[in-house]
Amino acid sequence: MTTTNEIRAVVQTAARPVTDAHSLVSTTIPEPVPGPHDLLVEVRAVSVNPVDVKLRGGAEPDGGLRVLGFDASGTVRAVGPAVTLFAPGDAVYYAGAIDRPGSNAELQLVDQRIVGRKPSTMTHTEAAALPLTAITAWESLFDKLRITPDAAGTLLVVGGAGGVGSIAIQLVRALLPGVRVIATASRPESEKWARDLGAHDVVDHHGDLAAQVLALAPDGIEWILTTNSSGRLPVYERLLRTFGQVVAIDDPEQVDVVALKSKALTWHWEFMFARSLHGAADLEEQHRILQAVADLVDSGRVRGTATTVLRPITAETLREAHRLVESGQVIGKVVVTDESED
Repeated sequence: MTTTNEIRAVVQTAARPVTDAHSLVSTTIPEPVPGPHDLLVEVRAVSVNPVDVKLRGGAEPDGGLRVLGFDASGTVRAVGPAVTLFAPGDAVYYAGAIDRPGSNAELQLVDQRIVGRKPSTMTHTEAAALPLTAITAWESLFDKLRITPDAAGTLLVVGGAGGVGSIAIQLVRALLPGVRVIATASRPESEKWARDLGAHDVVDHHGDLAAQVLALAPDGIEWILTTNSSGRLPVYERLLRTFGQVVAIDDPEQVDVVALKSKALTWHWEFMFARSLHGAADLEEQHRILQAVADLVDSGRVRGTATTVLRPITAETLREAHRLVESGQVIGKVVVTDESED
């Protein structure tokens, strides 16, 4: 700790390329004070997601300082007066909220209702890779596509070796025994990763995606979870059976949903920050999701997805993490941690 009233943080200052030493800088900020439902968490590890890269690259020139970071694992230091789910000393993990200061700081405030207990079988470094992708995958499969444990059919996961795809494959294999998973991957190492996580089949999204999938499922498929939907709507329409569904987590410039009408297909958007950003009445559902994922991890049914670990949490290591995520070549997740290798 620097002083009684200040903490260390890494902040963005303006839209700059990640190669610019001023794109993310170290500074001090006032120590945050918990609100009624807040936990004050001592951050031990964070991971970097595409949302971090997008926000850093799209910052306003005069937007002021902003603490990024939307995944963390750490220890509760203090709690607000209305907190009932956690106590000081608890080990927790969470993705946070997009409209509050992020996890790239010594201490962070986060609403207890979007926090879960850290899996007991994981280090903070391992746990920090999971929250955002686990919530996104869970909401995509169960809140949007509404796939049930007794469902039968085929799910295409576009981007099977990425953060969300890596968790989605595992959740299907753990909780949806009647669902076949076809994942996409474009390199031998990412294909192996997707298969090791449980994908039944893997196809190359840089090739003829429709032909490859239909060779495996000639009658079409029921569901698509896509991390890259730009320009792929005609392919998805061709692949899906009547009444099929797509859930997208990316930001395509446009989606011509009229093309979906002939087969009565459904297009869903998944944005895991929606609940906290708009004050959803069921905000605590994200707490329950993270608790359920922790149970799956501790029972050995879901494994960690951290593949690249950088130390310690500094502006320099976070810039390197952003660079890796921007490259589009990351398998699994990049974590930046203050935990020692021991």
